[in-house]
Amino acid sequence: MKNIKLVITSFLMLALMLVSSCSPETFSLDEPLAKSDIHYEITQDFVVDPGGNTVILKNTTPGVVLTWDYVTGKSSKATETVKYAFKGNYTIKITAVTGGGIVELDPVTITVTKDNLSYVNDPLWTALSGGVGKKKSWIADNGKYGLAQGAMSYADPSTVVEWNKFTPNWEPAGNANSSSDADMHWGRYMTFSLDGGPFMTVHEADGTTIQNGSYFLDINAHTLTTTGATILRPDNYIANASNWNNSLKVLTLTENQLRIAVLRTNSEGQWWYIWNFVSKDYADKYVPVVTDPVLDEGFNPTFAPGELLTMLTGGTGAGRVWNLDGKGNPVDWVGKGIGWTTGASSSYNWGWNDDWTAISGNSWIRFDQWGGKLNYTRSQNGVVTSGIFTIKAATNEIDLGGETLLQNSTSWMNPTVNVIKVVKAYNKDYLQKGIWLGTSYDTSKDEWFVFHYIIP
Repeated sequence: MKNIKLVITSFLMLALMLVSSCSPETFSLDEPLAKSDIHYEITQDFVVDPGGNTVILKNTTPGVVLTWDYVTGKSSKATETVKYAFKGNYTIKITAVTGGGIVELDPVTITVTKDNLSYVNDPLWTALSGGVGKKKSWIADNGKYGLAQGAMSYADPSTVVEWNKFTPNWEPAGNANSSSDADMHWGRYMTFSLDGGPFMTVHEADGTTIQNGSYFLDINAHTLTTTGATILRPDNYIANASNWNNSLKVLTLTENQLRIAVLRTNSEGQWWYIWNFVSKDYADKYVPVVTDPVLDEGFNPTFAPGELLTMLTGGTGAGRVWNLDGKGNPVDWVGKGIGWTTGASSSYNWGWNDDWTAISGNSWIRFDQWGGKLNYTRSQNGVVTSGIFTIKAATNEIDLGGETLLQNSTSWMNPTVNVIKVVKAYNKDYLQKGIWLGTSYDTSKDEWFVFHYIIP
């Protein structure tokens, strides 16, 4: 009997273990804290400011993050000092992030009884708003005022993008990339005021107000925060970024130019959008200086009879190999005679990519004059083909017959034409500087897409 009891007991224990191991685990969130359990302090420093302009916000609840929305800005700091320049009532909204969820606390209204305009009497506040008691309007830069190429620029997030320290990777002319005139809403303008308060409004071209709010310029952090109104941006970019209002990076702010960076946050990955604005007053009064455009050196070259052929081939009975410049400046967009890239990094990962780098190491084209024919041999990543080419001297065009210059099926930059154009070349220095061969032309932008070939 004793042995039987032991066996039965063992089976019971095993059954309990199996039931226990198969039971689903259940979890539950903590209950949200009651408002009365969340403590904070909001005090006005009447010693610093008799009018109560200086307000100290302090979170005194451990384990809870408070977000302060204090009208002129937002903060999640445990202790935040706010300085109101203008008298008035300010309602501070407080949101608590707890282990049990979000708790909206009762707003607190404080009263400032005197102006302290020293908080906005600064050259940067003046540049943005026109100064205390004034207001100033800004429009998107269309690229015609001598300040920027167009309404927007791109900057790599792995590089420094700070006040007066940034290098755009690309600056399309005129409209933002892929934005129509309807997206741009040309004619709209935004106004920053210091007349009675830090007010911001956005207007249609006819002056109709479409947004009405406030703003705060942090002159030390060089950031701009807006409430109730948003900086001008094209319709097709609105969904690409999640923060259009809080602590926007101010990169440039002068009397005539404003440049603001907003980080892209959609599925395309992080990238800095730089929005370029020009003072409306400056734009309205701007008179363009009529001069000959400063074109890239070597753009649209003129050749003596037979000179281009000699450049390509080295002369009668000779041949010359040209390599794709994978380590220097392999691609460029030459718009209105002016290029913008400075190297492969200028368009890396959206134009030039790792596949292009691999291909460029073993892609070349050889032009020669043999047997009374104009021949070319083309290596595409090690695959060699050949054919006959012709030259149209009047337009600097090279016809490759049935072939293209090169191919990369993983890239949208993949050339599709067999007639290429010498867009840039140096009649005397081509041995050192190479040639730029255009594979497509955008008539709307007067822009050539070119590949840079050099002599190895």
